[in-house]
Amino acid sequence: MIPDATLWTVIVGLGLGSFFLRFGFMGFVGDREMPAWLLRHLRYTAVAIIPALVAPIVVYSGEDGWPDPARFCAAIITVAVGLISKSFFTAIIAGAVTLYALLFLIG
Repeated sequence: MIPDATLWTVIVGLGLGSFFLRFGFMGFVGDREMPAWLLRHLRYTAVAIIPALVAPIVVYSGEDGWPDPARFCAAIITVAVGLISKSFFTAIIAGAVTLYALLFLIG
């Protein structure tokens, strides 16, 4: 069990860190033109964050360190549909339908 003081220190610290990271862009740079190289890099933020959120769920969701077959197949279908269709929403819908269909069939 985590002591209450430690828990609240971590929560407040993460909140302040998140605030100052955002304030750095919006407060100090909000009304100025950002350089083209920075804007180019910021475009890839969502492309980097979504796989970082999904990959641990796909890789570590099974038993004994093995990936769960339903999640692994859904991830492969999602990537394949995304590459073929070039549509984020189509890929997400295809992956979700695959995941729930396989979970229904297996479980």
